[in-house]
Amino acid sequence: MNIYEELKWRGLIQDISSPELIDKLNNGGLTFYIGTDPTADSMHIGHYSSFLISRRLKKAGHNPILLVGGATGLIGDPKPDSERPMISKEEVEHNFRGLKNQAERIFGFEVVNNYDWTKDINVIDFLRDYGKYFNINYMLAKDKVKSRLESGITYAEFSYMILQALDFLYLFEKRGCSLQVAGSDQWGNITSGIELIRKKTGKEAYGMVMPLVVDSAGKKFGKTEGNALWLDKNKTSSYEMYQYLVNLEDKMIVDYLKKLTFLSKDEIERLEASNNEHPELREAHKTLAHEIITDLHGEEEYYKAVQISEALFSGNVKNLSVDDILVGFKDVPHFEIEKDYNILDLLVEKGICTSKREAREFISSGAIAINGEKVVDENFIVNKAIALENRVLVIKRGKKKNYIGLYN
Repeated sequence: MNIYEELKWRGLIQDISSPELIDKLNNGGLTFYIGTDPTADSMHIGHYSSFLISRRLKKAGHNPILLVGGATGLIGDPKPDSERPMISKEEVEHNFRGLKNQAERIFGFEVVNNYDWTKDINVIDFLRDYGKYFNINYMLAKDKVKSRLESGITYAEFSYMILQALDFLYLFEKRGCSLQVAGSDQWGNITSGIELIRKKTGKEAYGMVMPLVVDSAGKKFGKTEGNALWLDKNKTSSYEMYQYLVNLEDKMIVDYLKKLTFLSKDEIERLEASNNEHPELREAHKTLAHEIITDLHGEEEYYKAVQISEALFSGNVKNLSVDDILVGFKDVPHFEIEKDYNILDLLVEKGICTSKREAREFISSGAIAINGEKVVDENFIVNKAIALENRVLVIKRGKKKNYIGLYN
């Protein structure tokens, strides 16, 4: 397959601005840009899909520029349903540095900041040199603006598409950038840039948009939606990323393999067949997790995530570090332990059992374990000496209920 055919097969092209772009993509040599605003100090899995296309196009002979919008981030791209909260200049600058470092580390390409060429434009020049090329009726027809007309849209948000078009024009004139690539929600902003370039220079530029990567509920990933899978392992650990991917609904797996990995068509079709014939093996899911986590954090982080998962599933936690345990049991109930306890008193006082009678029943049936060891004596004393690294107790009740006890 040529690059256009491959991108289509992977489901990475939703629309292009002109049929001419197909041959240009296949022939190589385009300088293109893809960007994001610094609304957080880390990218998430939705960005990962979009920015991976920079590698795909680089391999096909094109030249990528990654843009982090220090200027546009101060305004905020209009949301379809409400105004986006403005963030301070200090936070935008902090987020810019985080995204720049992350993008350079993961993708290895040049990162530019649109604040550099926007900060010195005064309002008169902005209106004369750019605003005069935008017809209000044209702007009102854009989907993002149209969706906000009833609830209201501020002039600042309304002007966002002019700022993004200005970026495209600047990179077109200064860097020979003739293609902008983005998620499908940016189509209106991209075509505005193409129009500005045509009106200002008489030359042709191009746009290409990809379908957004969504979760199983059909929602795009992001901070606003509350479902961000962050690429920063300090925000979303490799274990959490692994758990999300290996538990992905089967109907999503092939789409994610196509969009989020460089596996070949043959490899993905083999994994699809394996998933259909033996879904219990989760081979496709584990392969997806391996490809993404290894790319983002390295091979060691992937195998660490696997080790944590296997240890927590089996209950054999003694070979894990306390930090790994706290990551793995991040979402289970935690409580502090201030003194030595009889096991019955601990189970009742910390809400693990409703009464001493129930606690005795669980103990007698072998359903209580501490750090992987069953407790069968109702006179057992729980103290700091049995805690892992003198800090943590993993208390298991039955097959699925876990609790974390923490010593100071």
